[in-house]
Amino acid sequence: MEKSKKTLPIVLATALVSTPLVAAPQSAYAIDELSVDADDNTAGEESDYTIKFTLEDDLSAGDRIYIEFDSDFDLDDVSKSDIDTDFDNSSITVSGNRITIKVDEDLEDGDDVQIDIPGVVNPEDEGTYDVTVWTTNEDEVSEEVDIEEDGDSSSDDYDVEIDDNTEDAVTAYELGPIDLEDKLEEGKWITVTFPDEDMLPSDIDTDDVDINEYEPDDVRVDGKDVEIKIPSKADGKKTLTIKFYKSAGITNPSADDDYTINVEWKSEDYESETFDIKKSSSSSSSASSDFSVTLSDSGVGARSSYTFEADFGSRKLASDSDVIVEFPSADMVPGYLNPSDFAINGKTPRKVAPSGNKIYLTTPYSFTSSSKVKVDISYDAWLTNPKTAGSYQLKMTVDGKTITSKPFTISGTSVTPAPTPTPNPAPAAGTPAQVNNSTSTITLTNTAVGKPTGVNIAIKGVTMPLYKQRDFIEIVFPAGYRVPAYIAPANVTVNGVAANFVAVRGQNVLVYPAQDIPAGGAANVVIGAGANIINPSVKNAYSISVFTSEEKGLLFARAVGVGMPAPAQKPATPQPQPQPQPAVTVPANAALFKLNTPSFTLHGKSYPLQAAPYLANGSTTMVPAQFFKEALALTTIWNNNTVTIVSGTNQIKLTVGAKTARVNGKEVTLPAPVALKNNMPMIPIRFVTDSLGYKVGWDAKTSSVYVYR
Repeated sequence: MEKSKKTLPIVLATALVSTPLVAAPQSAYAIDELSVDADDNTAGEESDYTIKFTLEDDLSAGDRIYIEFDSDFDLDDVSKSDIDTDFDNSSITVSGNRITIKVDEDLEDGDDVQIDIPGVVNPEDEGTYDVTVWTTNEDEVSEEVDIEEDGDSSSDDYDVEIDDNTEDAVTAYELGPIDLEDKLEEGKWITVTFPDEDMLPSDIDTDDVDINEYEPDDVRVDGKDVEIKIPSKADGKKTLTIKFYKSAGITNPSADDDYTINVEWKSEDYESETFDIKKSSSSSSSASSDFSVTLSDSGVGARSSYTFEADFGSRKLASDSDVIVEFPSADMVPGYLNPSDFAINGKTPRKVAPSGNKIYLTTPYSFTSSSKVKVDISYDAWLTNPKTAGSYQLKMTVDGKTITSKPFTISGTSVTPAPTPTPNPAPAAGTPAQVNNSTSTITLTNTAVGKPTGVNIAIKGVTMPLYKQRDFIEIVFPAGYRVPAYIAPANVTVNGVAANFVAVRGQNVLVYPAQDIPAGGAANVVIGAGANIINPSVKNAYSISVFTSEEKGLLFARAVGVGMPAPAQKPATPQPQPQPQPAVTVPANAALFKLNTPSFTLHGKSYPLQAAPYLANGSTTMVPAQFFKEALALTTIWNNNTVTIVSGTNQIKLTVGAKTARVNGKEVTLPAPVALKNNMPMIPIRFVTDSLGYKVGWDAKTSSVYVYR
């Protein structure tokens, strides 16, 4: 079914009436939001009618929907085979002026229903006429249709509706209805000209625009023109309504009261009525052009706190929304960030996620909406300054608007050296050490199948230095091991000291040491049995791999025996430099993402996600609906309640909060219920990929999940 959106039918009014039709049931419910839209409302003309409404009660397979046109309409040329419904039906009958449709699937309260009826001949006389709709379980509702004499339907202008008419606001625009001289034709282009090209983004997605309630086939932006390709479902219509959603990214111009928008179709220009853009009533209506950055230490490479504040004018940072901070380089941002080390307008963010040189800060649910945004990053967050002296700037983004800071200066000649742990002196940063891990070992404290075990990893030496709280040692457990979603740092030690932090990403455990480890230095990692890592349930030898965040490849791997004597870990022939094992080859067309990181990578480029993937129930990877659309190019429609994913002839329908879904009409059980995060439905990825024939893999080198077909 089509997604529910605001409609602008040609009717003049919507009224709930009670017409004494024999077939209408007497029930406690009546359908809601009925709209009746004709592509031609001229008296005596044949027209295509679109009926839309929302169910107020469930319908089961075998129930019926009734549509009755006023007796002055002529339905003799209406063919039941041409009537199109957005739900499965088993039969359609046309008898006189009544159409009866037998439903062949279960529909639920709140579902939006659409029925397209071609071939209806309008009454011969102008006036208002009723179209009445009811169902087996719901009382009738009528909508008045305005029929006009030939020549009365055209107008010189049309309405422009704007959700927010404040200057510089990003908002939705709705144009029309426009009465056209010529009918719309599938595959042709409509041109919409806005007052100023600064209002438009560089591109607009087809999902962010509607033509007569339908998604267009393509959208192009050229200067101040938006070109829209007409879809098949709008073909043959003589009235036109265009809706640009807020997500299209159109920004209001400066305050004025004489703006118009022009629509061109088949060399005919249709100019809108003038519309007003107003100044913001708030004293902070104009956003600051830049902002100052305060550092506790401005030295090259130094660890420092950061404080800055910007005024975004008409844009406001709301609760459970993101402010994005962009730093000059990715090496300034550590791999793990603790929300307690940050503050937004004095409040601790609900979530903090690093992605390259950007940090996504999610405001708490109790956050008070504000155009002024102050960010405090404490010294304990472990951000480090650029490693080269010079002038730098930060960027901060709220609700699609980005403000760049005033330049701030980093001075000095060298990176502040990290403390040197005993007994090995740390070499200069970036200098690799010659190490030999042929005698490094991995042992289990319990080798019984299906039982919790501790793991001891004795690393003879790391090639590159690891700095406390920033770098990590990564232990990759093979399939069969059960790794919990969370491991407390108290259950892990590095060289006898409790870890600063432990992150779990699927089968990977990332251990952040609480002390520096120099290049060439040994690292003895002990994961206690209290971490609740469970051995496989099948007796076999399993290979555990070790990486670090600074190594280019595998540090080493060792086999451990489960349910059998441990395989001998014989020293390999010493080599001046260990040779890393071949990395997994990730397909070129694969989309990659990391748990707890709000972005994905495709063809080497990173793209933001509205919500970060995460692990549910300790085993189910959840990804935002946005991932299927933007990373896998699947037709994906969602709102805060439902998600529809289409691939060829396959269709998946999901409901937020439900642990069941429908695949091609059949109900299936999900491994975890669909959740809502940051106003984005989160979906079990393996359920979708398995249903649609996609493959999922793990790239240990980048700690990423990759999906391809």
